[in-house]
Amino acid sequence: MRIFVTGATGFIGSAVVQELLAAGHQVLGLARSEAAAAALIAAGAQIQRGDVTDLESLRNGSSKSDGVIHTAFIHDFSRFQEVCEIDRAAIQALGSALVGSDRPLIVTSGTAAAHTPGRLTTEDDAPNSPIPRVASEEAAAAVQAQGVRVSVMRLPQVHDPLKQGLVTYLIALAREKGVSAYVGDGRNRWPAVHRLDAAHLYRLAIEKGATAARYNAVAEEGVPLREIAEAIGRGLHVPIVAKSPEQAAAHFGWLAMFAAADVPASSALTQQRLGWHPTAQPGLIADLDSGAAF
Repeated sequence: MRIFVTGATGFIGSAVVQELLAAGHQVLGLARSEAAAAALIAAGAQIQRGDVTDLESLRNGSSKSDGVIHTAFIHDFSRFQEVCEIDRAAIQALGSALVGSDRPLIVTSGTAAAHTPGRLTTEDDAPNSPIPRVASEEAAAAVQAQGVRVSVMRLPQVHDPLKQGLVTYLIALAREKGVSAYVGDGRNRWPAVHRLDAAHLYRLAIEKGATAARYNAVAEEGVPLREIAEAIGRGLHVPIVAKSPEQAAAHFGWLAMFAAADVPASSALTQQRLGWHPTAQPGLIADLDSGAAF
């Protein structure tokens, strides 16, 4: 297959590109700069110039491909609502070039898009979270209604020794404030997956996935925030402290809504449906304890 990948030189997208190429697929990667284009050429991919705001480029890349994997996202949480709407428009543009075909589109979302207090979120849970990121799944549903074969990849905290999703921002905050903090008793949980396991799942989904499916790319169902804070404290050699819910906003800033969230998730259905088994890579705490992030 010739697969169009957005975010092709990003943290997750670059691993997806390598996974696809190793499996014998051709990759058309979205490149917004000369450096990105050079990296893709060196990897063995072809180039589609543009970025996620260039809707004509997205439509063009999608129209030239046998399938599309959309991993690009503008990680600017100071304008979170705006960038989520940019993502909605990008998904609609990608999907518009696939209407009436059987060519698959995989849209990226987050496991926190479905809020299920008191239990693990599963793939069968519809998006219901108040966070703006649900725009991605709303856009997926809209293009599906137009006849596009679309599925959703829900990501937890994606990590390797150097980066760990939102945990990377917690590390920066701990370095700035001189303490590594959690909220309350720190028992609230974040799910996690190694980026190579996530990349493998994207390939399985583009090759074998079903229309309207949701996949949870979860290796660890829920890592307690206190354990994450303790690993950060060890890595930076700073004290670990608890913040009350009332203190959270002042300490964490925009991260406060995430820092207190208890959002464990299961991938049992994903593993069953696609034969995905995320067992070969280190866990989140092991990657943090490697010290590379510090």
